[in-house]
Amino acid sequence: MRFADLAARLATVPAALPAPAADLMPVFTGPAGTRPLSVPLDRAAVRQAAVLVLLFPDSVGEARVVLTERVMRDGHHSGEVSFPGGRAEPEDADLAATALREATEEVALDARAAGVTVIGELERFWIPVSNYEVTPIVALADRRPVLVASPDEVARIVEPRIAAFLPGAPFEVVERTIRGWPLRYGAYRVEGLSVWGATARVLSQLGALLVD
Repeated sequence: MRFADLAARLATVPAALPAPAADLMPVFTGPAGTRPLSVPLDRAAVRQAAVLVLLFPDSVGEARVVLTERVMRDGHHSGEVSFPGGRAEPEDADLAATALREATEEVALDARAAGVTVIGELERFWIPVSNYEVTPIVALADRRPVLVASPDEVARIVEPRIAAFLPGAPFEVVERTIRGWPLRYGAYRVEGLSVWGATARVLSQLGALLVD
């Protein structure tokens, strides 16, 4: 997909967003009565976070998106493919500021040098294992950003074409037991990495928005 076409489609992000692809969403396959929570029991205890969905043109004008492979450690999301992002801090003016700050820390994003403009949000979602409500912040860069992975947080930066996530793009169905929960979900394959869960959800919703 051409970046110019993407930018035109996202001139305004509508309030009514298309649903993420159902086939990508994790489904619990264990016995009835042992299903994990789908909504938080205590909304007041939920923590806020934001991720940056940064889209930019490559050297031939194709639209690409910034993803990271997280370093392996003991955290809930270690080793997974994600967007730059993290928890909101008191000094952040808003969740867009959170996403930009985290991208600066994780991949050394210089928003001014890349001509980054925040254009809106995608659907918020709750991650049970970490009890975060995550807001995807969509931003466009005028030019390809110069990025450097923070060795403490990011093992690798990948920049796939957004065409890989449009409706009809191929994905694989995976069945795994994760932290004791048997799950089935759809996953995109990107440069040898499996993109699933919250990241796949955001990408599929973005893809649907671009062709809706």
